[in-house]
Amino acid sequence: QDKILRRGKGKLRSLKDGCGKFRRRWWGTAGGAAKSKISFPGIKMYTFNYLSPLGGITLASDGQDLTGLWFDGQKYFGGNLPAEHTKKQLRIFEQTIKWLDVYFSGKAPDFTPPLSMKGISLFRKRIWEIMLEIPFGQVATYGQIAKQIAAETGKQVSAQAVGGAVGHNSISLIIPCHRVVGSDGNITGYAGGIDKKFALLKMEGADISKLIIPKNETAH
Repeated sequence: QDKILRRGKGKLRSLKDGCGKFRRRWWGTAGGAAKSKISFPGIKMYTFNYLSPLGGITLASDGQDLTGLWFDGQKYFGGNLPAEHTKKQLRIFEQTIKWLDVYFSGKAPDFTPPLSMKGISLFRKRIWEIMLEIPFGQVATYGQIAKQIAAETGKQVSAQAVGGAVGHNSISLIIPCHRVVGSDGNITGYAGGIDKKFALLKMEGADISKLIIPKNETAH
């Protein structure tokens, strides 16, 4: 196991940023298959709702940056959202809603709302950063991302480990985990549902003729 994978498992770690201290406990592997519990002492969390053509969406923020974006009812919904949070309109939500309006009109937004990736392993954070680089209307494979990580670290990373990090993406759409597919074109698991993943790629104008829809829907 390489260092970047070991950073995310086992011990309780404290991290520090401009918003203060927070703590996260990991269970299991850092590839994304493990569940996590996050607390943000002294930091209020906020939510807001958006109705998209594909269903309701919940937005989350620490008051400054976007911390979550989920299709309502999806797998891992609110994975980093504490039980106590307040529904409130914020500037970050206004920016995100503008992004979503442009996106669901079938166009690629030319801006990205401020995002927060606090409380995640370096491995998962790097996977999410790579996904941000996948262009509108195009796809990348889990294997390609694994090879990029291996090239950066000099250590082998499995496509399965990448799949775990992709599947636990807490800021859907903006961090486009729906643009990651299997090496054979299989759409594979998507926490929001395979039907939504296919619809999003079709809306973006991706070449769906080479994509394969699995018989059994699963999410990583």
